Order: sequence, then structure tokens, then C-alpha cells
Amino acid sequence: MSRHLVSIRDLGGDGLERVLDRTDQFAEVMDREIKKVPSLRGRVVVNLFLEPSTRTSTSFEIAGKRLSADVVTVRGSSSSVEKGESLRDTILTLDTYAPDVIVIRHKAAGAAALAARVSRAAIVNAGDGTNEHPTQALLDLYTVRQIFERVSGLQVAFVGDVQHSRVARSSMAALQMLGADVMAVGPPTLLPVEGEDALGAEMSADIADIEDADLVYVLRMQHERQGPGGYVPSLREYAREYGINHSRLAPGQRVMHAGPVNRGVEISDALVDDPETLVLQQAANGQLVRMAVLYDLLAAKEPTAEELGTREAVAT
Repeated sequence: MSRHLVSIRDLGGDGLERVLDRTDQFAEVMDREIKKVPSLRGRVVVNLFLEPSTRTSTSFEIAGKRLSADVVTVRGSSSSVEKGESLRDTILTLDTYAPDVIVIRHKAAGAAALAARVSRAAIVNAGDGTNEHPTQALLDLYTVRQIFERVSGLQVAFVGDVQHSRVARSSMAALQMLGADVMAVGPPTLLPVEGEDALGAEMSADIADIEDADLVYVLRMQHERQGPGGYVPSLREYAREYGINHSRLAPGQRVMHAGPVNRGVEISDALVDDPETLVLQQAANGQLVRMAVLYDLLAAKEPTAEELGTREAVAT
């Protein structure tokens, strides 16, 4: 087992299954009145978020606190990076405080790998540029398993801005490792220029190719990464040709989106608000999966009754 989670491939198939099973254990904690366990008491988790985030940063902070870790969150606006300090020097400085885990989000691909090379702490990649977002892939897998009770054999179509999506890169790889068949659908300008070898999956510019998918994974238009001019003639045209709405879905197809959502662009208002759409279920699973990830990196064993704060442990 790797001491870092920089790429979803660091876990491998067995590691994916282990984290998902561990997530089930922590899910039971959420049914209690007191949703806090002593699993990581005395451990220090630093969340270094140098790129805007709501869901990921909040869920990591809550996950650490639910496990009784001491959590410190550093955001870009309050960090020395804003004064011109290099990422390497920031990591080295944080490392002098002997944290157990550094969770890092950064706009540059490879930032988490750099942190793993220079820090003694376990590094968790919370998103590095257009490269990877492994904990998003894990919560996506967990959600898929909840809904379909399997991953192997599922047909999953990722639709939209695949070229700039770290979510697509990590989640497609994770799904494939557990036996799902995946494909990417979108305008040619938003599909990887390296072709199908980039993702190990079929690519299509025809939105009709989603018709056989069990799950349609809608990807956010990455405005901040596309630069001036964008990659499509207009958002209105993109919505008309590739936006996902009820009329484009077959009966029984489920829809996921990692958020934040551009309503009326990649997905319709009505579909976002449909209770069958899994956006909020994905968000809810974020803290559970991130609890499992933090525990997996720091404990590397099955949690005891005492660590889970079970009634049996309290009774003894």
C-alpha cells in the first residue's frame, strides 16, 4: 500500500475495494447522535487548499474532525504563496510542524506529486490542475455501488469537457479497474487531443452514443481552465448539442455530476433538481470516503471497536 494518495492508481483494485468497504464502516457512525469517533486522536491533518473549493475542502475538514484529528486548514488567500513563496518551500515549512497528513489542492498538475517527494507527511491529492482527483473517484465509486450494487459490467458515459477534467481522468480509471466499461462523449475540441489512448476508453462526438449507458456522468464546463475564447462557439450552442436533460435520457438511466453545477449549460435545471439525480448523494458520500482515506493512510489496519466508538467499546 502506498503511503500517499496522489493518483487513484496508487490504490489498485484491491485498495479501491478496501477503502470502499471501510467507508461502509464509517457510514454507520453517521446514524448516531454523536457523529465523532476517536480513530485519529492525536493526529494532525493540514488541508492546504491553494485553489477554490467548497465540497472537497469542507468534507476533508469535517472528515478529519469526525475522526478526532487536529485539523488545520490553509487557504490560498491566507498563505505565503500569495506573497510569492514557491509550493516546495510552503510544503517544507509545513513539514517542520510534523503533520501526519497534508491534503493539497493546487491549480498545477503534478503539485501533489511534488509534495509527496519533499514531505515526510502522507500526501492526499485533493485535485491538481487537469491531472487527477482521486478522492472524488472514490466517492463516485461508492455512490455507484450504493445505487447499482455492483461496478463490474456497468456502462458509464462521461459527457462534456473531458479534456480539462481531473474528475474524468480519476473516475474513469477507477471504474475501469473495477470492471466497468466507460466512454467519453463531447465536442471534439473538449476530448483529449492524445486520442483514446489518453483514457483507455472509447471517445465519441455523438451525444446519441449515451443511449446504452447505465450511468451518465455529466462533466462541468471548466471555464477557468479553457482560457480566453473557450473551446466551443458558445455556451448556448454547447447546451443545445451536448447539454443533458430529461429528453436525452433513456428510462432507468441515472445521472451524476461532481459539482459545482453550471445550470442550463452542461445539465438542465430540472435534471439537477430531480431526486433521481445523484449530485447530492455524491456530496454526502464525500465526508465518508474521506474519513476512510485518512484512516487508511494513517492506521492501515481494521478499525477496532474502540476506534469506531461502538456501544460495545463504551460498555467495556
